[in-house]
This record gives sequence, structure tokens and C-alpha cells, in this order.
Amino acid sequence: MKILITGATSGIGKQLALDYAAAGHTVIACGRNTDALAELEQVHPQHIAGQRLDVSDAASTKQALAVYQDVDVVILSAGVCEYLDVEQFEAAMFERVFEVNVFGMMRCVEALLPNLQAGSQLVFVGSTARLLPFTKAQAYGGSKAAIQYIARSLQVDLAKRGIHVQTVSPGFVKTPMTDANTFEMPMQVTVEFASQRIRKGIANKTTDITFPTLFGWVLKFLSRLPQSWQVALSKRLS
Repeated sequence: MKILITGATSGIGKQLALDYAAAGHTVIACGRNTDALAELEQVHPQHIAGQRLDVSDAASTKQALAVYQDVDVVILSAGVCEYLDVEQFEAAMFERVFEVNVFGMMRCVEALLPNLQAGSQLVFVGSTARLLPFTKAQAYGGSKAAIQYIARSLQVDLAKRGIHVQTVSPGFVKTPMTDANTFEMPMQVTVEFASQRIRKGIANKTTDITFPTLFGWVLKFLSRLPQSWQVALSKRLS
């Protein structure tokens, strides 16, 4: 298969690129860090091709991605996280987070969609953070909630073209991004575990690939409670 991965220079995206390449697939690894892209290419020179990509730059994203034909799986994994101090509310934080997590993904879709064929898969990496109103997570959780809705709506509209849309809803995964967190992260998993679950879910065409299973089940159950209960619970957790 030919697999294109954004955010491939770090965290989940990097591990996916390495694992797919090790299995003999052709991987187009996209990211901003040219040194990290070169390192990936050196690990699997026959299977990984690096593509410099900054999803916050609309023109260069379209130019870079529009050339790719016959891609079987697109995994949109590039993302950022910032936490809000409500006493110093900063609208610009929402702009920064949504710029990458939402608009950046949509720029990739715009560039790649015309060349996707029936049978191809479009995968959006989100987060279980969208499920509850967690403290300080307004920008990050909001961006992931937006992606979840967009993906589900695209699933409806792209069905007639035979393009399968999937989402990934991870819990806490140990990555350079989560290493910056200063709070407890229950049931945290490794990037190797995350990659295995995502690749299995993509192969099985699972609509929403959620892991770890117990963590995802608990959050999805809590998200079905009345909103007042969710807020009360999140207050206690904070």
C-alpha cells in the first residue's frame, strides 16, 4: 500500500511511518522537521519518502500534496496542544491550535481529495479529550471535537465515491507533546501500542479507533451523562 502520514516526524505519526515501512509499505512521511524526515528516510530508504510540509501554510500545503496519486491510506496526524489559563483568556491560543488541528487538516484534505480513488481510506487523528469538558482543554478539546464532527459528515458525503473515512480517538499516549503535561495521565500507553491499535483499526476499517479500550469506554459512558453531571465531575477532577 501507499500511505501518506502528516505529523510523521514525532509521536504517533513517526511510529506509524516506521511500522508501516517495516511491513514493506510505501510511506510518504510529511512534517516540518527536515532533519527528522532525513532520519526516517535513512531507517527505511526503500520505503519512506520524506515530504517537507507545514500545514499552517495553505499555498505550500496544496502545492506539496496535490501531486500525490494512488494513495491508499491518508493519516492526518499533525497536531498541537495548548492549555488555557481562564484568568488570562487568550483568543489567539484558539487560533494557534485550530490553525493546525482543524484548518491544517482541511488544507490536506483539499489537496489530496481530488486524487483519492474508490477504496482509499481517509483517517483523522483526534482525541478522547473531546468527550468531556476537561479543565484548561477548551482549545485542544474543542479542535478535536470539530474534527470528529467534520469526519463524520465527510463519511456521509464521501461514501458515494467509495472513500472510507475513519477517526482515531487516543487516550494518553507517551509522546514529546504529552511529556510537557504536568498532570496525571491515567492508563497512558506507548507509541508502539498506539501504532499497533491504529494499524489494526485501519486494516479492519473501524469507524472510530479508540484506545486504550477501558479508558475510551469509561469516557464514552461519562459523555452520555447529563451535561450538568459531566461539569460536576470535571470540576472534581480539576
